[in-house]
Order: sequence, then structure tokens, then C-alpha cells
Amino acid sequence: MTNLQFAAGISRLGTESAFMVLARAQKLAAEGRDIINLGIGQPDFRTPEHIVQAGIKALQDGHHGYTPANGLPVLRDAVAADLEKRHGAKVNPDNIIVVPGGKPTMFFAVLMFGEPGAEIMYPNPGFPIYESVIKYSGATPVPIALKEENGFAFDAETVLSQITERTRLIIINSPANPTGGVTPKEEIDKLVAGLAKHPHVALMSDEIYSQMLYDGREHVSLLNYPEIRDRLIVLDGWSKTYAMTGWRMGFAVWPDAMVDPVTRLCINDHSCVNASAQFAGLAALTGPQDAVHEMVAQFDDRRRAIVEALNDLPNVTCTDAAGAFYAFPNISQTGLTSMEAQNLFLDKAGVATIAGTSFGRYGEGYIRFSYANSKDNILRAIDRIRAVL
Repeated sequence: MTNLQFAAGISRLGTESAFMVLARAQKLAAEGRDIINLGIGQPDFRTPEHIVQAGIKALQDGHHGYTPANGLPVLRDAVAADLEKRHGAKVNPDNIIVVPGGKPTMFFAVLMFGEPGAEIMYPNPGFPIYESVIKYSGATPVPIALKEENGFAFDAETVLSQITERTRLIIINSPANPTGGVTPKEEIDKLVAGLAKHPHVALMSDEIYSQMLYDGREHVSLLNYPEIRDRLIVLDGWSKTYAMTGWRMGFAVWPDAMVDPVTRLCINDHSCVNASAQFAGLAALTGPQDAVHEMVAQFDDRRRAIVEALNDLPNVTCTDAAGAFYAFPNISQTGLTSMEAQNLFLDKAGVATIAGTSFGRYGEGYIRFSYANSKDNILRAIDRIRAVL
């Protein structure tokens, strides 16, 4: 019998419940159950064919070796051009670090600032890895409560009031997972203005859903605020926009003072990103964008359908999701906790969803639905839930 002693930080690592629910749903499906999965947060579309072919061609052309730790220069140039086209913001390609997905940027940013005695603020309900990694670093996680009455946007005055001398980093996410909330420009303006009084605080803006907004909304990138660029990290990537979750392709814009430390973290952690995937990412940015527009249009159609259907359920209300591909209905009037509802919907209705508490304690009373599934399946799932409610 072994007597292994793990480092204390390992016990502080959380998980992403969507993958646990996915495994349970797949197990039930393997047993013969008809399961509709509205849990996992990934597009249900194929990666566009020209992107796939670019990855294949890269392998055939012999791109089998290491690349620079921060990414291929031609890819970083393309990222900079894309950011200028989408946001009107000029970015030096030397400040762009290509990483395997979105999570390494979160991990590296928190590791750079998190330690015992430090505080890091994060959205709650929010992507569960934020809180998990903050706890792992030894820092104290300080939740930014996102409330339904504010459209699940943060309130800048509240955020600023929570800053202390121990605050090292603030994480924000808009459009947001799990709520679909989008923070309006006036709140971002207030936050940036208020940060002038707190020069010791860095900011990480998770903008991975920046191309998934609805009803004419436009994305407000933190890159458009030059006064904070020297302490701003902007996270983005290919996973959601181009249906490339399995390719593991992400990038971030880092300020000058952080480029060297994060590059060293990359070298120590993963050396570089898969070479052929980088060529696929290049094709995604420089090729036709028709597939992206079509995918977002279909998400918009599903969004309207699921919000209407959820609001038609007994004792359930749902705000109009503004971005991403998630609905976050309030189920508190059903008398069920979030976890009870998640289990009921999967076990009795055959519908996989994610409890709001998987995204933090302020998620109690809510359930996350991903509408990255066909409209027919979505409506069929809501009918099943209606039957069990």
C-alpha cells in the first residue's frame, strides 16, 4: 500500500462540471437512454473545411517540429491584423502569445499574480476554472456577484469598492459563460476610469465569445482603453468562433512587462502549440468568414427559441441572453435547488444541463442550458422538462 503525500495545492483544484455531466450523459446513452445534451459548451458545428484542409496540408508539408514558444510569427501577425479589423485596436505581434486553448492564459495570469496574501477578483457565477486556479495559487478568491436584475453584467462601482491593497488581478468576462450576459460600455468605462486610482491592479478580460452577440449589440474590447494597456491581458481564441474546441488554439494579448514571464511559463509548461494546428488557425483568420456568420445566425435563431420555451415552463423565468450560446433561467420558484434540477432533468427527462452552482455560489437558483444543439432537439428537451415539472 502506498503512502503518497500530494502538495496542498492539488486539493484546492476544482473541476469543470460540464465534463462530469457529459461523462454521465454518455454513460446513460450507452445504456440505451435517449439523452439530449444541452450541457457541454462547445459548438455543434464542424470546423470549416478550409481550416481542416490547412491543418492537413501543414502535416503533409512537413510542419512536424517545434515552433517559437509564443507562436508562429505569421500567425501572430494575422492575430494582430484580425484584432485591428474587429476592434480597431493596434496590437504589436510581439505582445501576442499563442497557447493551447483559453485555459493556459487564465492559469498563467493567475499564477503570475496569485499567492498567499493576495486577492484576485472574478465573476460569480462565472467560468469555474477562474475560482479553481485562484484557490490553487493560494490567493484569496473575491467574487464579483453577477445579478439577474443587471442582465448578469457587473456593476463597476461595486467592483471598485471591493478593491483592497491586496488586490492583484481582476478577471472580467463579457459576453459571459454561463449567463450569456453582456456588460454595457458605460460600466466598462466606469471600471477603467476607477482603476486609475488603483495602479497596483492588473486586469484580465476574457473575450472568447466576442463574436457571438445578438440583437445588434457590438463587442466592447478592453483593448480600446489605452490607459490600461500596460496592465491588461486580453484572452481570446479560435475554439468558439471557428468550432475548433478540439484543436486547442487560443491566444492572448499581454502587456510589455508580462511578455517575458508568460513566455517562460509557456516554455516550462508546453514548449509550443501544435504546429499544424497553428497553420489551421492562420487559415481561420485569413480565409472566408461565411461559416462564422452562418453559425452565429443559427445560434441566434436557437437563442430566441430556447428563451421563449423556457419562459413558457411552469415557475421558470429566463432573461434574454445577449451573447455566447447559453441561457441561464431562474428555477428558484420550482422549489428545486440547482443541483436537484440538474439531476432531475438528466435522470427523469433525459436532458443534460449544468447546475448554476457549478459556476459559483451566486449561481444557486439557476440552470445553464447550452443551445449548441439543433433547434429540434432544444424544443424536444424543453418539452421533456415540462413533463417532469
